[in-house]
Amino acid sequence: MRTLFKDCSLSAVVAGFIATLISYAGPLVIVFQAAESGGMPAALLSSWVWAISIGSGVLGIVLSIRYRVPVIIAWSAPGSALLVSMLPGISAGEAVGAYVMANAIILLVGLSGAFDRIVGKLPAAISAAMLAGILFSFGTRLFTSLKDEPLMVMAMFVTYLLVRRLAARYAVMAVLLVGCVIAAGSGQLNASALVIGFATPEWVTPEFSWHGLFNIALPLVMVALTGQFVPGVAVLRNAGYPTPASPIISASGLGSLLLAPFGCHGLTLAAITAAICTGREAHEDPGRRYVSGVVGGVFYLLLGIFGATLVSIFTALPKELIAALAGLALFGAIAGALAGSMAVPEDREAALITFLVTASGMSFLGLSAAFWGLIFGIFAHLLLTARKASEASPQREAVPEPNP
Repeated sequence: MRTLFKDCSLSAVVAGFIATLISYAGPLVIVFQAAESGGMPAALLSSWVWAISIGSGVLGIVLSIRYRVPVIIAWSAPGSALLVSMLPGISAGEAVGAYVMANAIILLVGLSGAFDRIVGKLPAAISAAMLAGILFSFGTRLFTSLKDEPLMVMAMFVTYLLVRRLAARYAVMAVLLVGCVIAAGSGQLNASALVIGFATPEWVTPEFSWHGLFNIALPLVMVALTGQFVPGVAVLRNAGYPTPASPIISASGLGSLLLAPFGCHGLTLAAITAAICTGREAHEDPGRRYVSGVVGGVFYLLLGIFGATLVSIFTALPKELIAALAGLALFGAIAGALAGSMAVPEDREAALITFLVTASGMSFLGLSAAFWGLIFGIFAHLLLTARKASEASPQREAVPEPNP
């Protein structure tokens, strides 16, 4: 503790606070959309917010101090987006059972040290295309909500572009602020829904099924490993931190597994918000930037304790504001996923198939579009690359036998 206080700085505290605030201003909105689509009671939603907040806080503090690296843990935003279409068709117990299976798989991946090998075998373009397909509907909802609230949505859209150009890290917070001001000025805030209260964990007994495994658990594992841990580790590496990935993945998987019965769908290594804490803005000395990870964890704990208050705040906001905020908050993730899906020329057709199937929202044999997008994409990848490999292999020319 003495070393922690000695290394503490105002810039690190501000960086940790901003990273946490951005997490709640953007990715948390998707959690509320998923809960609303599944008709989740307020008590279970409060428990969900409590679980992901407490887990992110504890893991962030422990890992940052353990490795003296700004390790930012957060809930999986792409995983939350996946649940928007999945929760309406299943019970709470079946959803929790899928969370348990997904996090158990991630824990095994971390303990085995197979992360790099598994990710290396998965076509990056296919994974990126599946992620882009999952997030696609959030981007379109931004513009479909324009017809109901043109002033609010256009103001939020223009604000995003302007602040994105001037100070990109504050864009989502600025959008939330503008949206709230307009909603309050037009009388659309439901003030009666606001309450001040602590979150109460709600235990949900897991129910295991093949439906939950294929439709929820496996896609959650895919988006966590490829869409969160890969870029998260890359952010640490680019900042000069050679921290091993396996212990972080193992700790995230274990923490998520323990909190799954309370609604935690998955905790992963953050990438976008982590860049705030690993850069020079946090501190000139890389060895003292870990303080921002600790501070971010403390704010996660404080906000998680008041989970009921957070739920009431977002309940009071108009649904058009939530839809616009979610779409704008995911612009960067959608753009990155689309760019990654088209980055490899040989995989573009397979990635396009994956994207179209996933974005279609189709369901076949009781299995979701995300699952079929992955299956169709890998099948196309194997078929197309095998054909090209055979075409590219040179045929052996007949070599005349030497004269005796």
